[in-house]
Amino acid sequence: QVQLVESGGGSVQSGGSLRLACVGSGYTYGSYCAAWFRQAPGKEREGVAVIDSDGSTNYADSVKGRFTISQDNAKNTLYLQMNSLTPEDTATYYCAADVFLDSDQPPCAEMLVATTEEATKYLEVWGQGTLVTVSS
Repeated sequence: QVQLVESGGGSVQSGGSLRLACVGSGYTYGSYCAAWFRQAPGKEREGVAVIDSDGSTNYADSVKGRFTISQDNAKNTLYLQMNSLTPEDTATYYCAADVFLDSDQPPCAEMLVATTEEATKYLEVWGQGTLVTVSS
């Protein structure tokens, strides 16, 4: 059974940093697309960052230059390094991974702008979420 378990969320002041981790079991990062999403209270879930099987990365404009997605295949862990945090980054953060390729699988980069329905269709496994709170 494939599972993703996140950690690293918490409370931080504006301008601070956090690093989220997502450990995979029954799954090997680097095989297919993996991603971080977030959902703020009262808002739709949105894509934050994605990393493809070739290591290429893409970011939402709102986090570009501040967040970095990476994966450590030896530790089977996906990371999201978040710097220069602002209150607008307050949300529950979810990691997600593609475990098999669908016949109509879109490019990994498109997961950034996918609807929730599309994201859950093509990224079959999700973590439980970890809360990040940034105070001003």
